[in-house]
Amino acid sequence: MRVALLAESFLPHMNGVTHSLLQVLRHLERRGHEALVIAPRSGPVDHGLHGACAEFLRSAPLPGYPELRVALSGVRRLTGVLGDFRPDVVHLASPFVLGWQGVLAAERLAVPSVAVYQTDVPAYAERYGVAGAEPVLARHVARIHRRATLTLAPSSAAATRLEGYGVERMRRWARGVDTDRFHPARRDPAWRRRFAADDEVLVGYVGRLAPEKQVEDLRALTGIEGVRLVVVGDGPSRAALEAALPGARFTGFLGGEQLATAVASLDLFVHPGESETFCQTVQEALASGVPVVATGRGGPLDLVHSSRDGWLYRPGDLGELAARVRDLAGDDAKRRAFGRAAREGVTERSWERLGDELLAHYELAARIRSGVVASPAVTGHAITARRNAEPAPAATARPTPPAPAAARRWERFVAVGDSVTEGLCDSSRMAAGEYRGWADRLAMLLAATGGGVGYANLAVRSRRVRDVVGVQLPHAIRLRADLVTVLAGGNDLVRIDARPEALADRLADAVLAVRATGCDVLVVTPFVPAHERLGPVRARFARFGERMRHRLEGTDVLVLDAAAHDGLTARGVWAEDRVHLNSSGHRALAYAAASVLGVPDAAALAALDAALHGDADEPDAPPLPTGEWLRRHAVPWAGRRLLGRTAGDGRSPKHADLVHIPPPDRAARRSRTTA
Repeated sequence: MRVALLAESFLPHMNGVTHSLLQVLRHLERRGHEALVIAPRSGPVDHGLHGACAEFLRSAPLPGYPELRVALSGVRRLTGVLGDFRPDVVHLASPFVLGWQGVLAAERLAVPSVAVYQTDVPAYAERYGVAGAEPVLARHVARIHRRATLTLAPSSAAATRLEGYGVERMRRWARGVDTDRFHPARRDPAWRRRFAADDEVLVGYVGRLAPEKQVEDLRALTGIEGVRLVVVGDGPSRAALEAALPGARFTGFLGGEQLATAVASLDLFVHPGESETFCQTVQEALASGVPVVATGRGGPLDLVHSSRDGWLYRPGDLGELAARVRDLAGDDAKRRAFGRAAREGVTERSWERLGDELLAHYELAARIRSGVVASPAVTGHAITARRNAEPAPAATARPTPPAPAAARRWERFVAVGDSVTEGLCDSSRMAAGEYRGWADRLAMLLAATGGGVGYANLAVRSRRVRDVVGVQLPHAIRLRADLVTVLAGGNDLVRIDARPEALADRLADAVLAVRATGCDVLVVTPFVPAHERLGPVRARFARFGERMRHRLEGTDVLVLDAAAHDGLTARGVWAEDRVHLNSSGHRALAYAAASVLGVPDAAALAALDAALHGDADEPDAPPLPTGEWLRRHAVPWAGRRLLGRTAGDGRSPKHADLVHIPPPDRAARRSRTTA
């Protein structure tokens, strides 16, 4: 069998996904199968790949967590790589960006895909302070797993979540554990004495130091007599955690035999993270004969048996966390009994057995893809029921982490301009004849940074500078806007008799008058495609832009020089009519504007969005041949000009009054209740 494995995260970054993938590669080699790993390039790899080949793709750092990289390759490139390898199955490890591209590429090649659910990406959004993105991310994750040939869930909690996403073709696949490496015999008294005296209890956490792990909850253990805390691992939150847990000892990252020794040398293992789909470190602690206290949510529900090999505490109840640790720390006999039960409970969970289960799942996916068997729905025999009922959340759960502070926060956003701001040719996920546009997308980004935003869009196709100055900007003032975006002048500058400097002066005067009311203003200079035949027109646009920048220099009006932005002038972002942006172009302009306005991580989010839409369900239309373009667009435009008409005659703004754009989480709830 030839297996292509696509990983969102891989070496040299070591985490649960990487560790599982290495175990899969080892098993494929052991069983005589060929493997290809496709992953983001993030540094030199000096770890053996067990005979597998590797293809590392161009990548960008993940916003808020630069140690992780996001692959930016499109579906076309990925299809080519997979086509050259000719896989029998495509394994998607914790799919999100690259995984979505992998699903589409596998479909193009008529190859089955197996999506392994390992990371609760939507839950991570809240921990990283962007809770408004959670419903959007959840919809994307659901789309991936519903489209994959088969999804593998690591735990009953993960299966329940996937069922809620509408995923039907699902089977259970847990994780193995190396019971030789993680063994009670690895306990090292000398290592232990570095952190605790012989008459003290050494409590430890092992894992990544990042917001989603909630390691700061271990502050609840401060002051428990006779307990010492050691934190094994590294990550972006280390400095903050060292400040929050001054009594704890931090070892940094440990791997291999050092890690096995550290885990076995603990007296008690704690894990507070509520976003775990499985929680491999809990299983490694159990294999090492170390009892576990973990939150009663997610993967630990299937691993920890309360009152047998550890305790589960109510999610968010840090008082109960402390009480459970105190219970085991104060009873040596109970702790030893729990440790023996912990070891006995995992001895059959070898990676060899789990590897053979995975191969059987590959074969099932191939049969589903070929139509030999019906698509399996989740059933009782496919997903084992939880062995521990999930404890109810505590009445006094921890507060939700605050959203990151934006550079500015606005309540009333008004967009003015012409057809570009109206959104022409951005028909992504819209009914026929309706358009979104960059300003609509920017309003959603602004809403996500706070409690929503009021939004009006006064732009109408074919409108000129005189319309923006005489009608739209006064209307924006009447709406008491605190942010106005202005993109205008294109319909004037395409005229042979246009006077760019005079037009710019007129618009700049009006913009400065709006700014004098206390309203923030973002001016986007008009722009044209990078086409050699547009030389004279481009020269007029350049003169207009230069004059606008000169007039606004030294003021606090914000300016986005769109003509200097390669992502807005490239041919690939223009619609078939050659004068309006396509959906990709509108997305690019929205993120460029958001970056100027100080929306957090706007540039990185733009790269992520481009990767997600590399080959979307609704691809942008290809360019029209010149003859067809003349018939569809140029001739009708010329006819209107001859008759003294415009495409905007008789049209009204799509949002003449403010409409409230809620943050994404509330918008998602509203759409569910009104569906």
